[in-house]
Amino acid sequence: MKRVVLGAVLAILVSLPAYADQFLNILTGGTSGVYYPMGNALSSIFGKAMPSARVTVQATKASVENLNLLQAGRGELAFTLGDSLTQAWEGVEEAGYKAPLKKLRTMAAIYPNYIQIVATAESGIKTLADLKGKRVSVGAPKSGTELNARAIFKAAGLSYADLKVQYLPFGESVELMKNKQLDATLQSAGLGVSSLRDLASGDDIVIVAIPAEVIARTGDPAYIASMVPANTYRGQTIDVPTAAVRNFLVTHEGVPADIVYGMTKAMFANMPDLLAAHSAAREIDPAQAAKSPIPLHPGAERYYREAGLLK
Repeated sequence: MKRVVLGAVLAILVSLPAYADQFLNILTGGTSGVYYPMGNALSSIFGKAMPSARVTVQATKASVENLNLLQAGRGELAFTLGDSLTQAWEGVEEAGYKAPLKKLRTMAAIYPNYIQIVATAESGIKTLADLKGKRVSVGAPKSGTELNARAIFKAAGLSYADLKVQYLPFGESVELMKNKQLDATLQSAGLGVSSLRDLASGDDIVIVAIPAEVIARTGDPAYIASMVPANTYRGQTIDVPTAAVRNFLVTHEGVPADIVYGMTKAMFANMPDLLAAHSAAREIDPAQAAKSPIPLHPGAERYYREAGLLK
C-alpha cells in the first residue's frame, strides 16, 4: 500500500509545473510611470497562480536597462518599448546595447505607449517648433522614453542642441514643472499616467501635437499615428494627435517553458486585476499578443496555440 501511495504522490509531483523555488524578478520602470503599478499587479497574479514561486518587482530605468538585465540573467520578465526591443535584438550601440541581445524572447505584446509632450500653459509652448530654446525633460539617458524623444525631435527638425535638455524621470520632471524650473516634459507611457495627471490637477497644461507627417519621417514602423483623447487630463478639451509605440513583456531563453506558459496564462486569465492597476491595460488585445519583432518564448507560444491565438 505504501508503495502505491508513494507512486501516486510521485506521479502528481512529476505532473506539476516546476514552480517551486523559481525566482521571478519583474523589471519595470520608475515608480511614477505605468510599468511599475502594472508590474506589481502581475506580481500579485503570479503569486496566486504559482504560490511556490518567489516573485519580486524591481523599479528600473525601464526599457534599455531592463533588456540588458534580462540578457545578463538578472530578471525573468521585463517591460519594454517595441523600438527598444528591436534595437536590442540588433545590437544598436547608440541605443545602449553593446552587442545583439539574442537571449531575449517575447512573452506578450501588450498596450501601446503614447508619446506625450506636455508643457505648462504659461511656457507659451503650443507646437513642436515652440520647444526650441525651452527647458525640456526627455527621461533618463538612453531609456526607452529618451530614445523616443530623439526619434521624434529629429523627425521634427529639432536636435538636443536646440533645446535645454534635462534627463529626468517622470515624477521629478513634474515637480520641476510645478516649481517653474522646467517648461515641458516628454513622457512615453500609457494614457492617464499618474505623473501627468498629478501635473494637470494643479497646473494648466498644453499637450503638444505630434503630426502624422512627423511620425512618418521617423522611418521606423514601430511608431504609429495615434491620439490622446479629449479629457484624458484635466483641462484637455480636444483630441491631440500623437505617436504611439507598442509595449512588450519580454523574458529570456533561460526561463523554463512551464514558467512562461504559467505566467502568460495567468496574465490573460486575470485581466481585470491589471485594469484595476492601470487603465492602460484596457488596450491589451489578446489577438495581437503573439505578434513580436523577435522570437516568442516556447512557453508563451504554447499558450497562444492552446488559446487559438496562434496557428
